[in-house]
Amino acid sequence: MKTSAIRILGLDPGLRRTGWGILDSDGVRLSYVASGVITSPSGDDLAYRLRALFEGINGIIASFSPREAAVEETFVNENPRSTLKLGQARGAALLAPAMRGLQVAEYTPNQIKKTVVGAGHAQKQQIQAMIGFLLPKAKFDSADEADALAIAICHANHRFTPQAAALRLMKEART
Repeated sequence: MKTSAIRILGLDPGLRRTGWGILDSDGVRLSYVASGVITSPSGDDLAYRLRALFEGINGIIASFSPREAAVEETFVNENPRSTLKLGQARGAALLAPAMRGLQVAEYTPNQIKKTVVGAGHAQKQQIQAMIGFLLPKAKFDSADEADALAIAICHANHRFTPQAAALRLMKEART
């Protein structure tokens, strides 16, 4: 029985730069679709920067019609203000696909790195090299795009785990 491909949107949230990457997965093969970066004007008030991210993600969803999305979980850094702003950007990254009815998964940075590279503390260069190997047609200009593609790859590999199945059942029960 052949499984049809699922289109996945990976999001690497950030207030200044939110990386996004889209791939198709048929359960065995991964195919690069597109990637890029959404930026928010640094001089704008926070609410308008978050709106720019939200609208940018909505535009990507409208253009590429992914069925599922994956977002990197926030890590806590030493600056509480930066952590709070990152959390707010992450909120926009979670809300945009959820409001469009997409299933949204979250993964820790270590889980993403371990899935893509095989080591939970991999360096950015290792991630980018593996993205190039796993998605040879991928064209990305920044670490944000590569990270977003890594998040999508992680979701493609974990979407059929028992935890993911439980989340899908809970979502179906709500509808």
